[in-house]
Amino acid sequence: MTITVSARGQMVIPASIRKRYGLRQKSTVELLDLGKEVVIIPIPEKSLLKSRGMLKGVSTNDLIMERRNLRKREHSGD
Repeated sequence: MTITVSARGQMVIPASIRKRYGLRQKSTVELLDLGKEVVIIPIPEKSLLKSRGMLKGVSTNDLIMERRNLRKREHSGD
């Protein structure tokens, strides 16, 4: 199936594919650049809802400090 990219970089996903994968207005998809090809992966709406509140009570500073600690452990060979 061939589709055309518009001047603004937009593509129209054919109706048959939208129906098959449950894509509606404001649906989320992920684009994977595999080097010689691009893959479009639909993200199920429910997976986004399940992650809601997952980081409640965790600050950005907490995440930065955790990442720094992880880097230190990686460099020290632990």
